Amino acid sequence: MIYCVVPQELAGELYDKLVAYYDKNPDVTVIVDRRRGPDRRNVSGLSTRDERRVTRDRRRARVTGTFPSVDVSATG
Repeated sequence: MIYCVVPQELAGELYDKLVAYYDKNPDVTVIVDRRRGPDRRNVSGLSTRDERRVTRDRRRARVTGTFPSVDVSATG
């Protein structure tokens, strides 16, 4: 599902045009952004981001150790 988000200030001129444009594509939904108020991602009104959330790498760690050296002059 793809959401085409239209800012509320531009909804009057863009919403109907975008709905008509994406009418034949069932994977796209056009919506109007109606959020109001302060950004809730800021903790206690601070301007810095909340650093408690940690993004982790899901890939497996590389095998420890070193690779054998390759003689470049032998290939060619």
